[in-house]
This record gives sequence, C-alpha cells and structure tokens, in this order.
Amino acid sequence: MARVVFLGGLGRSGTTLIERVLGEVPGICAVGELVHLWQRDLRDDEKCACGSHFSACDFWERVGVAAFGGWHRVDVHRVLALRDLVERTRHIPRLATRVPAGYADLVREYADYYVRIYEAAAAVSGAEVIVDSSKHSALAHVLRHATQAEPPLDLRVLHVVRDARGVAYSWTKTVLRPEAAADEMTRYSPARSALLWTAHNAAFSLLRRRGVRVRTLRYEEFLADPQATLRRLVTFAGLDPSAVDLGWLERDQVTLGVSHSAAGNPMRFTTGVVPLRQDDAWRTHLAPRQRAVVNAVCAPMLKAYGYELGVKR
Repeated sequence: MARVVFLGGLGRSGTTLIERVLGEVPGICAVGELVHLWQRDLRDDEKCACGSHFSACDFWERVGVAAFGGWHRVDVHRVLALRDLVERTRHIPRLATRVPAGYADLVREYADYYVRIYEAAAAVSGAEVIVDSSKHSALAHVLRHATQAEPPLDLRVLHVVRDARGVAYSWTKTVLRPEAAADEMTRYSPARSALLWTAHNAAFSLLRRRGVRVRTLRYEEFLADPQATLRRLVTFAGLDPSAVDLGWLERDQVTLGVSHSAAGNPMRFTTGVVPLRQDDAWRTHLAPRQRAVVNAVCAPMLKAYGYELGVKR
C-alpha cells in the first residue's frame, strides 16, 4: 500500500511551494491536487506541470493504465457525483463519526479512486511516498476511511497554516491560470476567506482527534529555516533525512525541476531557482477595516497557532 502525505489547509497558505520542495526529495513523488484531476484533467484535458496536456503526458498515461487499465475506463460523471455526495465541507460532521452503512459504501468507493491512483503513481515513479496537495479538509476526512480498509492506506496529513491576514490578502489578488486560457483563479473577500480559514483549520484539528497522523506546519516557520523544516517533514513521511542531500535547498532559494503536478496553483509550472522569502504585503496593503474583520473572525485560532494579533503596519 502506498504511503501518502496529504497536504491540507486553505489555499494561498504555501502548500504548492511545500509540495514542490517535497517532490524534489528522492523517494517522494508529488502529484499535485488530485481532487481536481477528474474535472480539469480527465474532462477538460488541461496541462500537466510538465507542459504537456494531461492526455499527452507519459507519466499520467502510465498511471492511468496501472490504476484503471486506462483513463478511458474511468466514469468521470460517477466520480463527480460521488464527490458531491461525500466530499463537501458540510459532510465533515458525518464523515467524522460512524457513518451509516449505505453512506459508508459511497465514501469507500470514492476514496478507492484516490487509493488506486496513489498506488499507481508509486509504482510508475518508483517512489516510497506520494504527496497529494489537494488541501480539501473534506477529502482528508474521506481518506480517513481508507485507513480502516484492508490493506489500510498509510495516510499522514501535513496541515499547513499561514497567517490568516496574509491568506486573506492573497485571495483578493487576480491570479491567471496558464493551463486554462482566459481563466482566473477564484477570489474571495477577506471576510469570506477568514471564515474558510477558520473552518478548514478546525476540520484538520478534528481529523487528528479521529486518530489520523496530523502534523501542523506554519508556513512562516518553513521560510525561516527551510532545510531544518524539510528534514523534519522527511522524517514525518517515513524516510531517513540523513540520507537526503539538500544541496538544492538553501535558506533563501530553492532549485526546482520539472514535476507532474496534475492541478493546482500556477507555481507548479515554475522551474529553476525560486527565491524563498516572506510575503508580508498584507501588512501595508490589507485595509484596516479588512484586517479588523479577519482578526475578529480568526482571533482564537490565530492565537492558538502563535500569531500576534496586534501587528503594526
């Protein structure tokens, strides 16, 4: 059974960079946000991070054959219907309890699509660990049920947290999706992103109480000491950090190669030297009223994660 590190948290929290860095470690294969594979890749044939359209990517073609005997054998409409039935934030209270038998069958069926991809990606890449940066808390709760299957999924959740005010400001920006012509990523108001930040982070705390191995990482801590943080994450993934050469990762930059991230933030297309630095633009660009709203909504969890509320501009 594949060992899976699931990157969780609200979007714009730094998960794509964490995924890309983990994907450079020998023995780890990062596959992007698989939660979007069914619609963006199988249905819409958007681009893999390698630059090829999904249907023309050799890696994903081999994964499809190993997982399902070919992607043409996957009923995309069925998968999307299952997603709507079980993989929604509103379903988390039900997923976190002992679900009724009929509903449990749907959860296991949906989770099995992901498990088969994880196993196939591990076989095709030769990796010991698969990184799925889907982020969605509801999907993580779905996958928890696969840890109770036979054989059980080895699921480890890396819960990435970023200062809610930085996240709120990032969600106001216009970001183009290069894999989809004339398309932009979703934008949220600071109030909306504050509510989502609170809900998703709380959902991952609940997941820990349900027995799943969850490690919380503040994005700011990674940027402060990338190498030390990565060694801890490699250990969390079940690999030996002493055997990993981190010459490509420095305190202020990282060198990234080509990946096969199926979906996600446009940064997945970036290769070469990438600077590592704190993005604190929110301190001067997030309006005082917007900051006050985010502080009011997120104050308890900001404090719990060690963030200061009274940050000066």
